[in-house]
Amino acid sequence: LVSVGNICRSPIAEAVFRKLVSDEKLEHKWRTDSAAVSDWNVGRFPDSRALSCLRNHGIETAHKARQITKEDFQTFDHILCMDESNLRDLNRKSNQVKDCKAKIELLGTYDPQKQLIIEDPYYGNEKDFETVYEQCLRCCKAFLEKY
Repeated sequence: LVSVGNICRSPIAEAVFRKLVSDEKLEHKWRTDSAAVSDWNVGRFPDSRALSCLRNHGIETAHKARQITKEDFQTFDHILCMDESNLRDLNRKSNQVKDCKAKIELLGTYDPQKQLIIEDPYYGNEKDFETVYEQCLRCCKAFLEKY
């Protein structure tokens, strides 16, 4: 799960998906991680508002931001991102990777409410983080049901 800085949307999506996988007892089937297209926040914990939002839903995460690697494109079956800018960056990066096996697409593609883009809540407020959580929950549930 990929976003620009890996401190808001993608760690929320990662934590939500990991909890869904755990609740369904499918840990043996899934390897879940998140990353950034940029290197701005490498090594940082998620935004405090993201952590607070997740805690409000009974979800903890120990994730630290990292940048996507060539190996990610060769290892993961799916790379899901948050917006068109992420999608463009990932497609460009994947074209430079030999043996890219990952299917790259917007996480919002799976939203039953058809909200394709998961907007960055960084400059918003707690309500914006809650919106991201709700979108990620809907999308991750639908993705997990499909696969």
